[in-house]
Amino acid sequence: MSDHPTPDPLEERVVASRVVHQGRYMEFRVDTIERADGSRGTRDVVGHPGAVAVLAVDDEGRLLMVRQWRVPAGRALLEIPAGTLDVHDGVTEDPDVASRRELEEETGHRAGSWSKLGTFWTAPGFASELMHLYVARDLVPVADADGRLAPDEDEHLELRHVPLAEALALVESGDIADAKSILGVLWLDRINRAKG
Repeated sequence: MSDHPTPDPLEERVVASRVVHQGRYMEFRVDTIERADGSRGTRDVVGHPGAVAVLAVDDEGRLLMVRQWRVPAGRALLEIPAGTLDVHDGVTEDPDVASRRELEEETGHRAGSWSKLGTFWTAPGFASELMHLYVARDLVPVADADGRLAPDEDEHLELRHVPLAEALALVESGDIADAKSILGVLWLDRINRAKG
């Protein structure tokens, strides 16, 4: 058996990259790629540091969800708490730390129990965003006097407590319409059904 893995015939190797715009946390670039057969092409890429999403389940089995305006969607969306990993001095924040920060900032709660469900690419056709999905339980509210982390200055959120059955119905009706929330709600329902 060889120590070298067999090369993937579909691999595209980046041979050049040109940054078109550097945003606050995203980089927009055009990558020149070379295929296994030697041919070349270009790919428009959004470089993203990654993100976290949290299925926050209260003692009554309800999901803590946030409603916020999303300019690209042109409407307010009901979502599970989530956010981008911070980058400081070139070091990307640990997703385990970010998940706790985002839960507190967006919902005003901390959790006593955490588990990571997994990771997934949000839009691998053009973006490098890898999202880390967590379940948080044993929630406790945090008062401002206790040093609560507040939402970012540009975030305006409404907190909702949504029973899982209602969240499933909202997914089916299209009222929950963002991918991370759809995936999270369905995944949590699958976990609950497996437990019997």
